[in-house]
Amino acid sequence: MSERVRYAWWIGGRYLRTRRDSRFVSFVSGIAMLGIAIGVMVLIVVLSVMNGFEQTVRGRILDVTSHATLEGIDGPLYDWRRLEAATARARGVRAVAPFVAGRAMLVAGERTAGVEFRGVDPVAERRVVALAARMTHGRIEALQPGSFGIVLGRALARALQVEPGDRLTLMVAEGNVTPAGMTPRMRRFTVVGLFDAGMYEFDRGLALVNLQDAQRLMRLGGAVSGLRYAIEDPLAAPRWIRDLAIAQGGGFTISDWTRSHLNFFRSIQITRSILFTILLLVVGVAAFNIVSTLVMVVKDKQGDIAILRTLGSSQGEILQVFLVQGAAIGLIGTLGGIAAGLLIAFNITAIVAGIEALSGITLVDERVYFIGELPADVRTGDVLRVAATALALGVLSTFYPAWRAARTAPADALRHEV
Repeated sequence: MSERVRYAWWIGGRYLRTRRDSRFVSFVSGIAMLGIAIGVMVLIVVLSVMNGFEQTVRGRILDVTSHATLEGIDGPLYDWRRLEAATARARGVRAVAPFVAGRAMLVAGERTAGVEFRGVDPVAERRVVALAARMTHGRIEALQPGSFGIVLGRALARALQVEPGDRLTLMVAEGNVTPAGMTPRMRRFTVVGLFDAGMYEFDRGLALVNLQDAQRLMRLGGAVSGLRYAIEDPLAAPRWIRDLAIAQGGGFTISDWTRSHLNFFRSIQITRSILFTILLLVVGVAAFNIVSTLVMVVKDKQGDIAILRTLGSSQGEILQVFLVQGAAIGLIGTLGGIAAGLLIAFNITAIVAGIEALSGITLVDERVYFIGELPADVRTGDVLRVAATALALGVLSTFYPAWRAARTAPADALRHEV
């Protein structure tokens, strides 16, 4: 660093420090720093929470739902064993499991609940999804054929006020024709386990039964609704399941976890972009405070500028002095915001839990937000993007006041000082 550049940095740094005759200017500089710090802090916390929310929900969805499904286009799959054996050898397949799916009504005493019931093979199900690892009571292997056992989500069991060992009735829409008319098909089941998926949508609306019991209830014979797959790359599920269906000759209905929750993840991305733009305006307003701060500094330092110019300082050096001061305000504010944002983001779950415990108010209701806590995922790319944007806005805000200072005529400045 040359002597002239070091000289510009030294003077710019001195102008940042409080002096008895310029405390108000220093106070305004501090407000500008604080504004940038708050904007950067809020941006980092919000982006981290949105990232954490998306990642947590995605993980819990994949714990309960398969990566991809293959179903018959005209109804149940009858030749599913051949299809299972053929597709199990396909590239990228980790596991495959048959299933029977339907909508039903659960009745326990006077309490009822509409659910999605799923008939599964316990051994194959454990390989396809991680729901078996989320059992809080019993094991998924308790779903033995002919036993008519049922596994419920935690919230569903609470709503029906049942526990493992209790019996309830499952009614399906496919009815039986009797002399008295159409009656719903029903069967008594025994609760053999509970699971906690961590998402209210599944904990409140999903019930598991044995595959053969579901086939008997739905009168499918040996057919199933479809096959569920776990693959090596879940993000490639849309393209993978389409290629698989084509390779098997077509005539299937295909779906994947991204398509099943497309609107949900799209809404997260849209919300994330909107929040980033809105909160960036907060940083922009704080950055524009630097303009007013430096304009006041230039006005306050008219005499100093004139003396420096008289002693031989060039317009470029005067420009550097005020650029250094404005850039320092932006840098200090940005670094302070990053530090505060990271501190809050890394502890947001505990902070929210503490506020809920002290206030008695539920801030994150799992019935609304699908999860019961507020997670955070701090990503380096987001932090760097926020920091770079804040610094850029801060530096850009210094150019006009610094240019005004550089164009100050020594004679005019000294004349006003007299």
